[in-house]
Amino acid sequence: MKLDTSGLESFASFRGGSEILSADVSQVPSFELPRSADFDEFQKKAVQMVKPAKGTTTLAFIFKEGVIVAADSRASMGGYISSQSVKKIIEINPYMIGTMAGGAADCQFWHRNLGIKCRLHELANKRRISVTGASKLLANILYSYRGMGLSVGTMIAGWDETGPGLYYVDSEGGRLKGTRFSVGSGSPYAYGVLDNGYRYDMSIEEAAELARRSIYHATFRDGASGGVASVYYVGPDGWKKLSGDDVGELHYKYYPVVPSSVEQEMTEVAAT
Repeated sequence: MKLDTSGLESFASFRGGSEILSADVSQVPSFELPRSADFDEFQKKAVQMVKPAKGTTTLAFIFKEGVIVAADSRASMGGYISSQSVKKIIEINPYMIGTMAGGAADCQFWHRNLGIKCRLHELANKRRISVTGASKLLANILYSYRGMGLSVGTMIAGWDETGPGLYYVDSEGGRLKGTRFSVGSGSPYAYGVLDNGYRYDMSIEEAAELARRSIYHATFRDGASGGVASVYYVGPDGWKKLSGDDVGELHYKYYPVVPSSVEQEMTEVAAT
């Protein structure tokens, strides 16, 4: 018995009509590598060239009553505003929330993943995971994917047996404990208002207003931040959403338009 292998022969062995085929069809496809002495540096520059610009403003701080967390709701892709209604504060469990800055898909996925792991910990140990443990869990996961292109800058805020807790975690595996954080392109503007008005002994209403005002001023100065300023409070009974105000309406709240009379306008024109 003889096998028919004619179908496995190369293009070059075809008889008749072979002159129609291009000479390079039978060749192995190839491409030139970049002529660079330092390929790693070339790769970094290439990644930065195609990497889309992102922007957001999130903040959180601890005060005597618990933790206040606030964020805007704008999603941008470079100069293009893709959405004005993104939920950047994600509920991990009834006593813990996380903020979202960086790549939306990365943050949403890993926060959901963290919520699953926190629930499994609760079922296995018959007690809620601490804020310290949850943030360390997320930091270890992100560190294992270091250098693979993740873009995550998040704050884990919550209430456990030791009281309020606040940690910053990023996609490089970094983890910081603190009492005040702001993450995103609008964070320098938010820090300016937050640091100026922060007091530990604030009431819940005062703390919420400080967070709301910080987010508003960041959206006013940062083009990649905007939409709705959402404010959450985390206390002994868990998290609660306090407000969600359109920053356009907040502008007229903080800077009300003062109507001027016709006589005043004519006087101003005459003076110039």
